[in-house]
Amino acid sequence: MSDGPVRHTISCAAVLFDMDGTLLDSAECVRRVWSDWGDGHGFDVDELMGLSHGRRNDEVVRLVAPWLDVAGELARLASAEEDCRDGIAAVPGARRLLAQLGAARWAVVTSAWRRLARIRLGAAGLELPPVLVTADDVERGKPDPEGYLQAAARLGCRPTACVVVEDAPAGVAAARAAGMRVVGVTTTVGRDRLGCEWCVEDLRALTARVVGGDPAVVPGRAH
Repeated sequence: MSDGPVRHTISCAAVLFDMDGTLLDSAECVRRVWSDWGDGHGFDVDELMGLSHGRRNDEVVRLVAPWLDVAGELARLASAEEDCRDGIAAVPGARRLLAQLGAARWAVVTSAWRRLARIRLGAAGLELPPVLVTADDVERGKPDPEGYLQAAARLGCRPTACVVVEDAPAGVAAARAAGMRVVGVTTTVGRDRLGCEWCVEDLRALTARVVGGDPAVVPGRAH
């Protein structure tokens, strides 16, 4: 028997986190917003949820209904998402892990826009990161690597020296395309869909150590 949870240690130059599903749980709000939108246009909410995770809203609308007034639909979706804060909570272990990182090199790279990211991080009781890369900052969303590459550049780190923590296949693909090692969090989909060498159930299983050199994930012992 151990005295506490087994924690794997990330050792790298910088830790880059996805937001929704990785640092915080916003699934209740996201489902409510897409359900209302889907009901109005005749789309199945489960199909929309499968497409939306890890993608920007404009990409989802263009995928399922390119004939609509995309700008108008995005404005309505944005208003609904910013107003919905019920049920938003930190993923278990998130506060401890971020407190451990403190002022070290870490970032959040999210498909949400900046105002929504700040709202959700605040609703979950999480501090703002030293670097926040949102949909407002990139031309191409995940699975394109642009967001993760921008975060590494802003932190002054080589992409290959960073470790990404992700919960969505699109985000895992983006991190890998950026040349970064990935730790998968199975809060949203299973290990088989994430396809990561390292997967954890939530952030209680991780500690982090920001150092120079090549990134690594060290198998844990009880802490």
